[in-house]
Amino acid sequence: DPYARLLLEALKQSGCTVFNDRHFSCENCDGCVGGGFDAATSQIVLCQNNIRQQSHMNRVVTHELIHAFDHCRAHVDWFKNVKHLACSEIRAANLSGDCTLMNEIARFKFGLKGHHQTCVRDRAIRSILAVRKVSKETAEKAVDEVFDACFNDLEPFGRIPHSKADAKRAYRDFQNRDRYTANL
Repeated sequence: DPYARLLLEALKQSGCTVFNDRHFSCENCDGCVGGGFDAATSQIVLCQNNIRQQSHMNRVVTHELIHAFDHCRAHVDWFKNVKHLACSEIRAANLSGDCTLMNEIARFKFGLKGHHQTCVRDRAIRSILAVRKVSKETAEKAVDEVFDACFNDLEPFGRIPHSKADAKRAYRDFQNRDRYTANL
């Protein structure tokens, strides 16, 4: 998957190499969550009882790898700062493919103008409420306060990848990012 390949390479370049046997865990989970990122162990949990399709697993892995990347590069305070959590959830919803047009149509949610941003905001709020015992108002306020900056933080993709083709282009661009300045 080009999304995962790019994120794994970005993590490695940031000094946080991911090892499949150490940083991924398949478990049975409660509810209908697809996965999670455990900051205490830097481990991605995949909910094997809730993931039924390869495309869903790819999105979950990408979403959680974005959290791992944020944990590595930004030293996110997951437990005490709801704005940090909100920012990573915005980035994950924005960059993982969670809000593609096809996924939104499958959820019977679609619109034209500004729909991607609306989807990202709604999914970030839902994710915060799923992992923290905060009020909906607290989650909404945190998302609203950091939305613009975090929505526009496209690292390491450099763009919002709306398809696998976009993700492949972003991966090639990422690989060549320092190529031209390295010899200066």
